Amino acid sequence: MTAKIVFSANRNGNREIYLMNPDGSQQINVTNHPADDITPDWSPTGEQILFASNRDGPRDIYLMEADGTNVRRVFEKKNDRSFPRWSPDGKQMTYMSWKGGQTLIYISTIDGKKTEQVALGSGPTWSPDGIAIAFVSGALERKQISVLNLKTGVEKILFPAKGEPSWIGSAPTWSPMGDKIAFSWLQRVPLKDFIEMETIYIMNSDGTGLMQVVDEDGPKASCPVWSPLGDELLYVQAVDIQAAQPFRFQIFKITLEDGKSKQLTDIGFGHHLGSWFDPAYALPVSFQPQLLETTWGKTKQ
Repeated sequence: MTAKIVFSANRNGNREIYLMNPDGSQQINVTNHPADDITPDWSPTGEQILFASNRDGPRDIYLMEADGTNVRRVFEKKNDRSFPRWSPDGKQMTYMSWKGGQTLIYISTIDGKKTEQVALGSGPTWSPDGIAIAFVSGALERKQISVLNLKTGVEKILFPAKGEPSWIGSAPTWSPMGDKIAFSWLQRVPLKDFIEMETIYIMNSDGTGLMQVVDEDGPKASCPVWSPLGDELLYVQAVDIQAAQPFRFQIFKITLEDGKSKQLTDIGFGHHLGSWFDPAYALPVSFQPQLLETTWGKTKQ
């Protein structure tokens, strides 16, 4: 398997899961279902994809093979769940659910049999060592990025610092080395002066060294995803902005060293990034002789 990006988009009236190459080529719909399929995430081996869907009623978490086959709901009991993210060892996942007007973060085994609530918040993502999760916490009027140490149970607010202006943010994501966190942020300003200022930032994993990556003078940008090497970021940004029309969010890629960006998608709207898989940086896949024979057969041809 070659490197692939998984994402969701609305191109035919509903959201589907797509794969594409890192340069934006070969965009393929792998779900082809009339329901809304969203928030996909690669398994660490690249063999499977977790995603959320409302295909059986309330939005819930599903698992499928990388080619879109063998789709099954993870949890036996239906509930309103979303935003699944694999743990680095492939044995667990985090996800979001809603109860009593609150957004809750859970950790579960991949088979859905063992589940534990660990925090209040949204957009949880694992640190590369599996020791912590970063997520968005706080009340509606003041969102912040927090990190929960899963070994000690200690939760720490990373950003913004106490006393700084109130902000609203989206899901943080760790760099492959775990030394940095990327996120999108929208500064709250008085409604009479409101201007869309959400864009992409990077900070050190301890909350220091804040650096803006995407120009805030451009359209709204959000949903950053790291490249496996950590030298590039994917993000979605509004294009073709017109009055009284919904934003068309498309996927872009930016090189961190020189700040040059490239648009990867240009059809449909509502693009939302999942994750970027590259076998060169992946866990070993489980041994499957039939796949090995197929691979060698193709090689000999």
